[in-house]
Amino acid sequence: MRLAVSLALLLVAFPATASEWAGIEPGITTISLVRDRFGQPSKETRPKVEGYDTLQWVYEGAEAPGGITRMTVDFGIVEGGTYKPNLVRLLTLEPKPLVFGKETVIQGWGVPDGVRDNKDGSSTLIWKEGLLVIFDRENKDAVSMIFSVPQPLSIAPAAPKP
Repeated sequence: MRLAVSLALLLVAFPATASEWAGIEPGITTISLVRDRFGQPSKETRPKVEGYDTLQWVYEGAEAPGGITRMTVDFGIVEGGTYKPNLVRLLTLEPKPLVFGKETVIQGWGVPDGVRDNKDGSSTLIWKEGLLVIFDRENKDAVSMIFSVPQPLSIAPAAPKP
């Protein structure tokens, strides 16, 4: 979970293609595109992150996309030394059970670049392209999917557990 929090604080974009979901690609997608695709959020906050005024939209309940309990979109990213407040920095999905199983995730985004075993018995799959997926204790269903700009891999690469 600390890895997820670290990603949430990251503002600097890396020059590579990020993983995406439903047409939302961190570092590329704008506020207006998210609004056009998903409408107004259930909740809007304006947190300060690393000294920058950012924007966070949360979609839950009837506003959440199908199969998703909560979708959080964080805006504001530093790119090429310039702060761009209208670009997606992070997209966090909290899928409903049985929506994103481990096999489905690997089929959709490929073999991960790293696997981390968590203290609670769950695992986290990590892709350098900017996707981090945390699974339940049975390692069957994704409980959180975090899409960001590409990230340097800071753990030893490993093959996913079946």
